[in-house]
Parts: sequence; C-alpha cells; structure tokens
Amino acid sequence: PGRESAAIGRRRFRNPAKCVAAGQPPQSGAVYQGVYGPWKVESSDVREVVLYRSGLVTAASSFVIASSVAFFRNSNLEVLDLIGRNLDLLYGLGACGLGLSLYLIHIYVTEIKRALQALWLIGVIGSISAYAALAQPESKSLVEYVVENRTAVLFVGPIFAALTGLVFKEGLCYGKLEAGALTFIIPILLLGHLTGLMSEGTELSLLALWMGLFVVFAGRKFSQPIKDDIGDKSIFIFNALPEEEKSELIRRLEELK
Repeated sequence: PGRESAAIGRRRFRNPAKCVAAGQPPQSGAVYQGVYGPWKVESSDVREVVLYRSGLVTAASSFVIASSVAFFRNSNLEVLDLIGRNLDLLYGLGACGLGLSLYLIHIYVTEIKRALQALWLIGVIGSISAYAALAQPESKSLVEYVVENRTAVLFVGPIFAALTGLVFKEGLCYGKLEAGALTFIIPILLLGHLTGLMSEGTELSLLALWMGLFVVFAGRKFSQPIKDDIGDKSIFIFNALPEEEKSELIRRLEELK
C-alpha cells in the first residue's frame, strides 16, 4: 500500500493484542491485509467482540428461560412460577443484550447498521408503550399480553426484526446454518401469531426450534476467531477518514495496481 495506508497503520495499529478465540491458537502481532492496507487486532477490538458475543448470549439465555414457561405450563415447579412472575424482566434483559450487540456489530454499510439499531429502538419504545397502556391496566405482563392478543406483536415486532437482520448478516458472512434458519423461523413465527394462521402446536414447535437454534448460534460465536467479527478493519478506518484523505489514498492504491 501507499504511504497514506502505511501512515494509517502506524496511527491506528499500535500495541496489537493477541487474536484469541476458543479453539484458535494465539496470533500475537498477526498482520492482516485489508482492502485499504494492513491492520492488526488490538485490545479494544477484543473487548468489543467479547461484549458483542456476550450480548448475544444474554439475549439467547433470557429468551430461552422466558420461553420455557410455554412448554411447562401445567407444571407445579416453583422455578417455573418464579420465571412466570419475571417474564418482563427476562424480556427486558434479552432486549438489552441484543441492543448491546447491535451497538457493537461490525457492518461495512453504516446505513444498514443504523437501520437495525432504529428497529431495535422502535421495538423498545413500542414494548414500553404496550406495557404501560395495554398490559399493565389488565394486570398482565407484556409477554402474557402479546401471547393473548395477537395484534400486540406489532409493538414488540421491530426488536425481533432487528434480531432477524443480525442473524441474516451472520449467516451471509460466515455461512452459519443455524443463523440462516433463524432468518426464516423468526419472521414466520411472529407473522403466524399475528395473523392467527398457525395452530398453537405449530407455534410451540417453531418457538422450540427458534430457541434451540438461538442457543447454538450464540454459543458457536465463541468458537470463531476474534478477527472474524472485526471484519476488514481497514474499511472502517477508511470510512472514518476525511474525504480528501480518502481520495488521495484511493489514487495511490490505483497507482500501485
């Protein structure tokens, strides 16, 4: 790369951290060649990726625990009664975990990332509004209200639309089968519940499949190298440059071809 690319590397890639993931050997000081120049994994990158993956685990764990009530409704276990009394807390915790992941996710097209974040925010506002205006007056949790009133899916749906966008990105970028399956299962289940076209048994089957695949998806994230969730860091550095520096760097890279 040209001098500007090298300068970017000197400015941005000091004190590189080890690139470590479960099942992956340490790659201390490893240099990766990006579209706009070389880059390294830094300690701040590792923290972001770990938090991104932790957000997914939080979302998956919370939603799975909350969903367990649907499969054991006739059980007298005290733990299920405890979960049933805290469905909204679990839903909120899962939504926060997803929000953290959407804040830290690396997507080259900024507009797509902002769109997913906007969907999440709309869903949060809708959830709070539905709880305050609809569920609470009937002394129900938000989750119970949505289950019993199909149209209430419209209030919480944007959160799961954002989740669908996230798993679609993961499936597209890394070829993860479980992520690809979730891309279809999530909207099918929500639309099926909204329209009333699905039987309760079908909904429960899809919910079980969703939760199972979500756990697999979140867990498998920790088997990936850290650099995978970073992507081509040189692109993000390039996007942060002033327009004049972008033009000059592109010109010099063209000269080297």
